[in-house]
This record gives sequence, C-alpha cells and structure tokens, in this order.
Amino acid sequence: MVKIAYHKIYAHPLPEGHRFPMLKYELIPEQLLHEGTITHDNLFAPQPCPEEVVLWTHDKIYFDKLIHQTLSASEQRRIGFPQSPQLTLRELIIAQGTIDCCYYAVQYGVALNVAGGTHHAYADRGEGFCLLNDMAVAANYLLKKNLAKQILIIDLDVHQGNGTAKLFQHEPRVFTFSMHGAHNYPFHKEESDLDVPLKDGTDEQTYLSILNETLPSSYSCNGWWLFARYQKHCRSTLQHIQSCD
Repeated sequence: MVKIAYHKIYAHPLPEGHRFPMLKYELIPEQLLHEGTITHDNLFAPQPCPEEVVLWTHDKIYFDKLIHQTLSASEQRRIGFPQSPQLTLRELIIAQGTIDCCYYAVQYGVALNVAGGTHHAYADRGEGFCLLNDMAVAANYLLKKNLAKQILIIDLDVHQGNGTAKLFQHEPRVFTFSMHGAHNYPFHKEESDLDVPLKDGTDEQTYLSILNETLPSSYSCNGWWLFARYQKHCRSTLQHIQSCD
C-alpha cells in the first residue's frame, strides 16, 4: 500500500490575490480519491515535528523566530508568506510527514508527502515559500538514527533545490541532484553534487532523455535512500520517498 502524508493544514489560507497556488494541496488528494487511484486508507495525517529533530538541520535562532513570530519584514518577504503560528505549525507537520514517510517506505517500498519538497529553505532562513527544509530534516533524521548510510536526493522541480544543496554541501553521505530551469528562480544558484540546468522551452522527450543520461548511475541501490521532488506542469507537486535494501 502506498501511504500519502496529507493534513488539512497543508492548504494554508493566504491573503486574497496571493500568487502561491495553495489550493493544489486540497486538489491533489481530492482528485486521487475521485478517480479511484487511492482510498482514504492511503492517507495519513502527520503530527508536528519535535524541536529537537528540526534543530538537527536548522539554526536555533531562526527556529525561535518561527516559533515566536519575530521574523522581520524582509525575512517574511524572502519567504513569500506572512508569518503566523498556523504557518509555522504547517511546516512542522510537513517535516514530520516526510519523516513518517521514511518509515512507511521501509514497510511498503514507497511513500508520498503531498506538500513535501520545501527545498528552498536554508539552515538559517526561509525563502521561496519554504520555511523548513523537510527533505533535509528527514535525511538528517535518518543519518542521526543510523537508519541510512547514504542518501540520494533527486530534485526535478523547475527551480533548483538551492537550500538542500547548501545544507548538504559538506555532507558526503548525502548526494544532491537537481535538474531545473537554467533561468528560473533562484537566480543565484547553489552548487549541488550534480546540477543539470535546462534551456527554456525544453520539451518532454528531451527532458526525459537528459534525465536518463545524467541521473547518477554510479550508485548501487543497495543501502541508499531515495528522496525525489518533482513538479508537473509547474502546478502539482508531490514528494516521493523510496527505500532501497
């Protein structure tokens, strides 16, 4: 059974006219249920991630700002959302959802987080609609708990996973792969272990061909954890987690 992390808090209310398509987090599970791809048994609602676990990835000063609602106006602009206790709670639940997916991946081979893949968050700041980096939190959790020895993060979003790349730039146990639009946000790119910038207008066949040629093939599936973030039509987003024994 494929288990999918979903919580009603994922669809966080935003000011009228806000450009972020928050409604997609309601539409994804609704559509999957409507078409019969999943049932309610596939869905589970995570709890908030504990502070101790978050701090294995994020700086305490930044985390305290999120908890106590003391982000500056410029920090909020960089994130793209107005701060609120519910927004912080949302991010904590997303992060725990990805950790929970790791356990379900061991049990079932794969698991998904509807709102996972908050890859623009750094250790000490958020940006690009991301407050906490759930993939990094989960990866560090696996390493800390000795549940993984090597982790491969595959990021296929149209935007580079800059926060993820920076967080793991000095961590040899985590390999970061990002295939993204060369001219898309963020305009300052970090250095992943392997970056594949794509030209504007890249068609589907070319995209898949480049992916097949460049996705790291040197690793053996034995002993690796796979995290993947992908974006289809720049609208619907899911995070996929797989355990390879």
